[in-house]
Amino acid sequence: MKITLLDERSDVREILKKLRVSPAGIEIMEKKAKLSLILIKDMKTAAANILKQDALSVGAELAVSKDTVLCKKDKTDALLIADLKRLQILSEKELSQPFGLKELAKKIKEFINLPSRPVKIMGVINANEDSFYEGSRFSGENALKKIVSMIKEGADIIDIGGVSSRPGSVYPGEEEEFKRVKPVIDAIYEESLYEKALFSIDSYSPKCVSYALERGFRIVNDITALSNDETAKIAGEFKAKTVLMHMKGTPKDMQKNPFYEDVIKEVEEFFEKRIEKALKFGIKDIILDTGIGFGKRLEDNLKLIKHQKHFLKFGYELLVGASRKSMIDKIHPSEVEERLPGTLAIHLKAVENGASIIRVHDVKEHVQALKVWLAIENTTV
Repeated sequence: MKITLLDERSDVREILKKLRVSPAGIEIMEKKAKLSLILIKDMKTAAANILKQDALSVGAELAVSKDTVLCKKDKTDALLIADLKRLQILSEKELSQPFGLKELAKKIKEFINLPSRPVKIMGVINANEDSFYEGSRFSGENALKKIVSMIKEGADIIDIGGVSSRPGSVYPGEEEEFKRVKPVIDAIYEESLYEKALFSIDSYSPKCVSYALERGFRIVNDITALSNDETAKIAGEFKAKTVLMHMKGTPKDMQKNPFYEDVIKEVEEFFEKRIEKALKFGIKDIILDTGIGFGKRLEDNLKLIKHQKHFLKFGYELLVGASRKSMIDKIHPSEVEERLPGTLAIHLKAVENGASIIRVHDVKEHVQALKVWLAIENTTV
């Protein structure tokens, strides 16, 4: 007799099929093979005691402090540990319970039904001379050649920007930004490249956004998450897919001692408000970006990557752009030109945790890395 320890992310359904398990059995066992850890904060102690008993009754577990049963405090934190099958049973059970457990049950149901999407590579083209990575700066004919090259290498989306958003940078003004991106947009339009890939305008300028959308661009990548109502109005009128990114402060001051009590909670609350605004302007096709490096400490960036899946609860695609960013240097000292390996590590982890769009400077390398990673993920026993 031989035994093999399988990876916890193995395709359980395929393994069960090879074992010739009945279809009904597959449905039951697949759900039991996926363990979830749900951290619950500021839960009423009375609710925690009810949930503890209900969780145990269905074969799940709720970890709480030893004083919870005595109700010494009004609220407590807890960790719910359960497989998918038991989460489904428990969420149904809690719908009839008091102390906020009904609302908790609804949130658990959101996590259970998380969508799965194919991963897309977004290549970066900067039409300015002060982006933090020199290898992303292109203008005129060189920009066109690089775009064609990225499409051949496998880029699904090309993101065009004319303003640096690196820490400490200052916005040059709408007219200067337009002057930089217009030639690139015109070249893309004249060569009908928008028929070969999706194009995104990395801007919050109404003038630049409008001009790009009129010429075949279909995505608005707004680092201010629609702070400008005019930009929101234009995106809604064109029915453009819109990226809402979280940023604390502005590029000029965002890295001056940023601080979060709970970065996951703060970004979540930010998304709730900006999603509501986007919908108000008729924008239904939304992408969420937690803003790695935008007003974040290293610890914040790492938490957002590790717990990326949390933001899938909103039902929208997640974009991650950590390409060659300084967080890599803080982990392993390196110059910008030397950060491709760290970039690949971050982006593959982000994909594993739910991201479906990766914004990159190095398209060819990411396409290869992703194909290899997917081959491993899809391998069954």
